[in-house]
Amino acid sequence: MDINTNLVENFIAIMPEVLMAVLALAVVYLDLYLPPTQRRTIGYVAGIGMLAIAALALFIPTPSDFNEQLMWGGTIRNDDLAKIFRVTVILIGGLTCFMGMGDNRLRYKSEFYTILIIATIGASLLSAASDIIMLFVALETMSISLYILSGFVRLPQFPTPEEKRFANLSAESGVKYFLFGSFTSAFLLYGLSLLYGFSGGYTNLYEIGPGLVGGEHPTAPIIVALGLVAVGFGFKVSAVPFHFWTPDVYEGSPTPVTSFISVASKAASFAVLTRFMLAVFPPEQLLPEGIQSISYSEWWVQLFAIAAVLTMTIGNLLALVQTNFKRLIAYSSIAQAGYTLIGLVAIATGNNAGDGAAAVAFYMVIYAFTNTLLFGCLILFTNQTGSEMIADMAGLSRRNPWLALGLTVALLSLAGIPPAAGFFGKFLLFRAAVDANLTWLAVVGVLNSIVALYYYLVVIKVMYVDRSAEDNLPIPIAVPYNFVLAATAVFVILLGVLPALVVNLATEAGADLFFLP
Repeated sequence: MDINTNLVENFIAIMPEVLMAVLALAVVYLDLYLPPTQRRTIGYVAGIGMLAIAALALFIPTPSDFNEQLMWGGTIRNDDLAKIFRVTVILIGGLTCFMGMGDNRLRYKSEFYTILIIATIGASLLSAASDIIMLFVALETMSISLYILSGFVRLPQFPTPEEKRFANLSAESGVKYFLFGSFTSAFLLYGLSLLYGFSGGYTNLYEIGPGLVGGEHPTAPIIVALGLVAVGFGFKVSAVPFHFWTPDVYEGSPTPVTSFISVASKAASFAVLTRFMLAVFPPEQLLPEGIQSISYSEWWVQLFAIAAVLTMTIGNLLALVQTNFKRLIAYSSIAQAGYTLIGLVAIATGNNAGDGAAAVAFYMVIYAFTNTLLFGCLILFTNQTGSEMIADMAGLSRRNPWLALGLTVALLSLAGIPPAAGFFGKFLLFRAAVDANLTWLAVVGVLNSIVALYYYLVVIKVMYVDRSAEDNLPIPIAVPYNFVLAATAVFVILLGVLPALVVNLATEAGADLFFLP
């Protein structure tokens, strides 16, 4: 297998990550030398810097030849799929910096922005990883940073009972996330080590696959390795039965961190999961010519099909009984992972190359911006009321019509109601399943979407119909949030009206995954 050794092209391929590392150092430098009264500018520097880097990443060229796409010794693949997810996670990282400026517990903490940038670097590299060493290093760079951020809130010197409660919840979520994440990372690492051994000592994903299907290895140990890897990835994307950490971490983490965990971490994990399964356990149509051996794809297709059904169903059913808005969105996030798994399953069985991967990419893009809009609105509401309960959102449309409208757009997008972008996202996922002769899976997805519509509409009803004693108390929107909410809302509606802006690129990216050595 040939690998691109052009130094200039190799450097350009990782320029976003290099610039983010420089930005992280700049944030630390500003914190050391700026007086405390001026440290709020650090958030602007981090946010604007990340958005500029995302814009640069969008214009980095991707070679059309497979061997030219493999760079840095084959550890990353600079293709269109990597570009979509890298740009998305860097954009979300920049918007999260602005969201952090609206949280009094994070606003002047330069270490928050620094760790967030490092987490984004890990997520960005994970999106392009094509080697198990890079995959694991990038995954742990992102994960360890998120463990720290989820438990970031500390008690002030003279805490109020509410501040003490939030600090305890944050500490609890950080510890739970760390313990569960470390445990499942061990499963993933052991599975990767087994694949390394069975493939003949290869670490590159595109060499492990041919090594497995072309060897004389017994099937059972490789299936065990597949199961171990599925456990590790299942935790990262909140798939059932590895979803148990999600509600507690979502509720206890600072809301900007919850937003980042729910979108950037999940998007990067789905990107590498899609690439990993197609390269290491390729379907029959991707097996190298002349190799007559078992295709392990039939195993992971069945595994993830079952996981998709359980994840959608359990996530939606548990969301029905939630009274805390962050916990409701946590279970909604679990269900959204189930929908996305439908696209992953369709990749290996579909007739049209890349449709399933395109659906996964498009859905993760619109999901990232939808949830960022959702949590941005929630932060403003919580800052004013000190509550995250759904019942306390009564009369929000009268306290701030624009805030209620932003939440409505986000909720309708998650529900898959046009003209929000979520409608086309779900349509692409379900169409890919039907084209792959998995109509039953698409039907389960549609039924679950109907169930989910109920609890989304309940929140909208509370905001617009229910009355509150505080109806006449307005909720202001801080300047950074004006930008975040406007940008994400416009993007969600724009992709709902003109989905081709991303669908075409996602389709090309999905087809590229089927170009193997």
